[in-house]
This record gives sequence, C-alpha cells and structure tokens, in this order.
Amino acid sequence: MANVFDLFDPAHQPQVPRPEGDVLAALRTGMNTAEGEIKAGSTTLNILTTAAQRQSARITETHSRRAEEALEKAQSLMEELRTAQTEGRLGTDWSEYMRDAWERMVLTTDTLRKRGDIFLEHEAAGCPPVLIYDYEIIMDGADLPYPSNYMLLKITPPDGVIVNDNRRPYIIIDPRAGHGPGIGGFKSDSQVGVALREGHPVYFVAFKRMPEPGQYLSYVTRAEAAFVREVMRRHPEASRPVITGNCQGGWATLLLAATNPDLTGPIVINGAPVAPWAGKVGENPMRYNAGVLGGTWIPMMLSDLGGGIFDGAHLVQNFEQMNPSRTLFRKYTDLFRDIDKGDETFLEFEKWWGGFFLMTEPEIKWIVEQLFVGNRLVKNEARIEPGRPIDLKAIRAPIIVFASHGDNITPPQQALNWVAETYTDVNEIRIRGQRIIYMVHDQVGHLGIFVSSQIAKKEYSEVASTLKTIEALAPGLYEMIIEDVTEKNGQKHFTVGFVERTLDDIRALDDTVGDERPFAAVARAAEVQAQLYDTVLRPMVMALVTETGAEMSRALHPARLTRALMSSRNPAMQRVEAAAEKVKAERQKAAATNPFLAAEAFWVQSTEYMIDLMRDSRDMMVELTFHSVWGSPWARSFGKTHEARRTLKSHGELRGLPEVANALMHIEQGGFPEAVIRMLVLLAENRGTVRRDRLERSAQVLTQDEPFKSLGADRRAMIIHQQTLIATFETEAAIKTLPLLLGDKAERELALRVVQFVPGVIEEMSPRTLSLLQRFREVLDLDPLTENVTADPLAATALPEVESEHLPALVVATDAPKGNGRSRRRAPPVADAGSEG
Repeated sequence: MANVFDLFDPAHQPQVPRPEGDVLAALRTGMNTAEGEIKAGSTTLNILTTAAQRQSARITETHSRRAEEALEKAQSLMEELRTAQTEGRLGTDWSEYMRDAWERMVLTTDTLRKRGDIFLEHEAAGCPPVLIYDYEIIMDGADLPYPSNYMLLKITPPDGVIVNDNRRPYIIIDPRAGHGPGIGGFKSDSQVGVALREGHPVYFVAFKRMPEPGQYLSYVTRAEAAFVREVMRRHPEASRPVITGNCQGGWATLLLAATNPDLTGPIVINGAPVAPWAGKVGENPMRYNAGVLGGTWIPMMLSDLGGGIFDGAHLVQNFEQMNPSRTLFRKYTDLFRDIDKGDETFLEFEKWWGGFFLMTEPEIKWIVEQLFVGNRLVKNEARIEPGRPIDLKAIRAPIIVFASHGDNITPPQQALNWVAETYTDVNEIRIRGQRIIYMVHDQVGHLGIFVSSQIAKKEYSEVASTLKTIEALAPGLYEMIIEDVTEKNGQKHFTVGFVERTLDDIRALDDTVGDERPFAAVARAAEVQAQLYDTVLRPMVMALVTETGAEMSRALHPARLTRALMSSRNPAMQRVEAAAEKVKAERQKAAATNPFLAAEAFWVQSTEYMIDLMRDSRDMMVELTFHSVWGSPWARSFGKTHEARRTLKSHGELRGLPEVANALMHIEQGGFPEAVIRMLVLLAENRGTVRRDRLERSAQVLTQDEPFKSLGADRRAMIIHQQTLIATFETEAAIKTLPLLLGDKAERELALRVVQFVPGVIEEMSPRTLSLLQRFREVLDLDPLTENVTADPLAATALPEVESEHLPALVVATDAPKGNGRSRRRAPPVADAGSEG
C-alpha cells in the first residue's frame, strides 16, 4: 500500500496509481465490458436467428405440405360433387347428409350431457380416483402429524390375477397438476395392470380434491415417506418397493428419495420436468411462459382470489392452450363424426380430465418459485423446508427416467439435463454408487407416456421385467434400448440392452445451455414481482375476497361452467336424452360415399390446419419476444446474480473423496465374493453394453447363489459399489491384485467359471470381453479359456473351502471354532432358488 510520499514520488511510478492510469484502466474495463456485451449480444442474435429459422422452416414445411394436401382434397371433393350433380343425386345426398348430421349432433349433445352429469356426480363425490381397480384405503395423510390430503391405496387384484406378497411392491404416484389421481391405472394396460400381471403388490398414492388447511409441499413429502414405510412394514420379506412417479409425481418422487434415501428401492420417473429451463431453441415453447405471461405473482394472486386456494382448473386451461386444435376442436369434432362408434372412451377420459383439484398457496408458490421459474432443484438451491435442503446426489436408489421426443410438455432435455447438471461425470455417479438408466421414445406424447396401451405393453412391461435385475448393474449411466421384436406364443418379446453412456450423450440431446441464460433474469424478476405483489397489492386483494366470492370464482371457471351447463340439471338439456333415444331407435346414417361427408371432413381438417398455423405463429412470436426482452443487455446484467450453476467437483477432488480412498485402501482385501464382483464389473465396463439376458444371469448369481445370497441386499450393494470404485480408479491394479483375493487353484477356477457364465457362450462374446477373460486367467495362473460355461457353476457345485478371514462379514460360520481363528467352511449349495422379483 502506498503512503502519502510515494503518491508524488516519480521514482515509484508506475507501481503507484496515478490519475492518468485510472483513465487507462477505465478504458480497458470499458473495452472488456463492451467485448463481453458484443459476445453476449451475438449469442442472443444467434439464438433469435436460430429460433426464427427453425420455427419458420417448420411452419413453411408443415403448412405448405398441408396446403398442398388440402388443395388436392378440395379438387377431389369438387369432382365428387360434380359427379353427384351429373347423376342427379346432389339434392338427395344433401338431404341425407343433413338428416345424418342432425342425428349425430343430437347424439353428440347427449354425450356432452352425460359428461356434464358425470362431472357433477364426480364433484359431489369429492372427485375420487378414476382407477378401474377396486382398492382399500390403507393410510390417510390427514391423520399424520403433518396433515395432508394424500392417501395410500392398496389395489385389489382382479379375478384371475395372483399377487405374491413376498415380491417387490410397486407404489405409483400420480401427478397433481390440476387433474385428479388415477391416470396410472384407469385401464387394464397401464402401470398398475403391468405390475399386477407380474404378480407384484401394487399401492397407489392418491389425493383428495381439497388440501388440508395450512398444507405445505413438505407435508406431502412426509406423508409419502410414511406411506413407503407402511408398505415396507406390510412386506417384510420383500425387497424395497419400486416407486413410479408420473409427470409432477416424478419430481415429487425425487424429493421423496432425496430426503429419505434409506426408504426407496428403484424409482421410475416418467415425463417429469426436473430441469424446466432446458429445451431446444425453436422447439419447446412452453418453457417461455413465465417470461412472457408473468412469474410467481400470478399464481399468488389467483390463490388469493380463491381465498388462499389455487384452482387446478387454471393449469388444465394452460395445457389446453398448448394444442388448441386437439383439445378445443378436434376432440369434439372427432366425437361428432364418430359418435356411432360409442362414447365410452371419450367419457372415461373426460372424467379424469374434468376432475379439477386444488392446492394451497404455499404449495403452488413452492412449485413455481423453486422449480419452474427458479430452477433451484437442479442448482442445488431448493429447500423443502427452512433449513432442509434437497440434494439429488443424496438419492441412493437406482433411477429409471422415461422421456419422449414427442412430449411437448416435458421434452427429453427437461427430463434428463438434471443428471448432467448434478454430477461431474460418470465417475462421480459410480463413486456415489448410483445407477441411472434412461430411455427416450421417438414420438409418444406427454399423456401417452402414462395412458398409452402400446407404451404399457412394451416399455413398462420391459421396465418391470428389468427391475428384477437392475440392482445387479454396476453403478453408472446407461441407456435402455428395446429392440429385436420376436413373436412367441402369440405375444411379442423384446431384446433389452443397457448401453453405457456419458454425460455428453445427455448433453447431445440439447443444443447448448447458452439459451438458458435469459431464464436467470426471469427468475430474479419473478422474485421482485412476488415481493412487490406481497407488499403492495396482496393486502387489498385479500381484503376484498370473501369465502362466497372464492367459491363462486371456482364454480364459474370456464372449464367447470361449460360442463355443468351441459348437464341434465340445466332445464334446456332435459329433452336431449329423450331425443337421443329416439334418434338411436330411428338412426339413418348417410352412405359412406356421400360427398357432403367428404366436405365435412375437409372442413374439419382445414380448420384444424388453420388453428395449428395460428398456434405455431404464436409460439414463434412468444419465443422471439422472450429472447428479445430477456436476452437484452439490461436483462443480462439484471440476471447475473441468478446465473450460477451447481458447483461440480474436479476429477482430483472426486478421487480424494472418502468413499474412493476407503475402497482403494481395501484393494488387496476380500475373498471369493469380492473377486467375482470385481471381475464382473471390469467385464461390464469393458463391454460398454449389457444385454438383459446377461444381466439376468448376473442377478441369478448375485442374489440366488451362495455365498452371495447370504450377503443380503445392503451388503451386496456395498461390495458392488466398492469394487466399482476400485475398477474405475485403479483398473490395472484391480486385475493384478486378484490372486490376493482367491487362495487356491480350485477357488480361482470356480470364480472364473462363474464370471464366464454371465457373458454367455464364447461365440457371442466381443473380442474385448474374450481378451479380458483370458487376462484374468493369465493373472490367476490358470489355463487359457477353451470351453463354454452354459450352466450356473454355483447352482450345481459347492463353493470350495475358503479362509474365513477372506469373508470377514460376508459368510460367517455361526459356530466358528476357537484357536488360531482361521476356520474353514463350505458354502451350502442352493436348492430351488426362484426369481426374487
């Protein structure tokens, strides 16, 4: 630091600052700032250009093609009308069509009347779950210390379905995003149906329409944890339950697993928006809503208008606006055109779609502020309660993530990017002992993930089968590939493989994270807006709202009003039922060749195309507006404080973690189980792909054969975790120290036969697998590999005598003799071991 004399001493220049130096420093700072702004502005311009190009190209391509198709159909329609006129039947066809259209209109109106009646009955009953299965209520969250409106239901198996209570239970958590529970089990080919057919006990986490007074989202998480404990208590001989979370139930499942890592078995996350900022430029417009329509203060105000209760009908209305041609037009025109095929499917779906559920203000505020606008769950900044942070790294259960490129509500980037944001690399996933498996469908839509029969028969069935063996996978990141469809006994069978992936494979599903920078400014603006509303407007709004007014606002919501007005309670609808019965008795359908039916189809399709064009144009304008406003220099400066991502560890820091250091300290310790597991891990990493049949053989060895069976699930998982770390960080030493784990030649030979049994016959092995097996035999001083091992060596052969000190906590004799402490034992052969499931 300079003193007063140094400031004016030329001998100390330029070390001591002077005014002219300050000017130069200010110029340099200004130039650096300008350079940074130019780069940031260029990035924003590139994003805008890319968005405009992709959106306009898609609009041009899609709607040009549709225009050509419409023109061809118009020409064909004109020909049909001209032919009908030439043949002199145009008037007859018109009369026939008008009668047919009128009759269909009456029948369609009657269906809407039925929907209205079902809606009112469902509302009067409190909107119970729309499950097609019988169930009993096991627990009610209202009775817990932290009361919530959640319930635990046990599904009653239908006739002919046998459930084994010793098999792993399934717990399904449905989304609470405006609609009610039941979408995961409102048809036989569903998540519930698949699990029941596999013989698993199935439980369903449902919720009542009205939340408990003072309910917080943390109360819901506590209730779900209590439900899992109750399921585990009811099935003490079974493995920990599988928990499946759909959409909003997916991130709720992650919260449950992160805050209660000791409770859950594998968790399945379907279409869950965990990283809501993520998405591709020009493709995923829903993520821009908060920046264009408003942030957290909107649901806060809507909750205040509802007397502290947020109406889920608002969320349903938002969903419908995403694809209005489908939800507001084609849904009804398809019903009108196909009314003769029946209305059961329409009414079944509408019963669920029209069941609107409520939340407390703290619940919806947490969801919007912490998750959708703030992205805090991914950034490791979310808190379920004051002083109780949520760290996704705390999850110890295997995670299966199901996403789809056809999902416009939760695109794959939002379902998967949290993995790349949470872990440094795959090595850290292994260090944590975690198994993350993801599967990306090509085209199924958001609701199709939960309700599609085809998805249930294929993806969910294969996931259910895979969950039997998933815990035999070495820790890491995998993509589940379903291929090789074969027919057997009239049923389709699939070959399932697990391909090892890196975080770059997940990042490749996205373009870059550069387009997410404006969301930081939106997040900060939302916080400021919420504070201003809370301070300035909220007292006035709450003072004006009464309980009667809040109830009226819900009853008069358009989504409820349109259904109620079409019900039989409306005097204007009282004659519709009788008219519909008369039409059914005297129904005269128009001939399929009637040209006016073709004209009707042409009008429906043309109108749908027009609505889609307006939707696509709207989405493009929303995206361009978002990046123009929130990508501006002011917004970038405003949002800097909220741009920080989760701090990730370096490779050196990962190697220095206690888990890694402890594992490497034990590289020369262990016995038969450690040696076999280490070699299986090395083989898995060497192959890069694990077929399910090989995984099933591995699971058979590790869960049904001694000495592995006696280890128990927790001890077995610990050994797999430890040996994975050894194989990852000291691969060569892991191989060279194998002789220290296996004492005599017979034990080594048996271990190698067990390891060879898993990959299968020699002819199906990859060169790398075969080479590594030969390396094992060389290190263990055994003869080269020459013959196949097609039968499980441990199922037919007793384990040779091994030193008990090599199995300190693995297979311990109950009556170990005294003396030098080096007792010898044989592991008993396995009798009829069945699938644990």
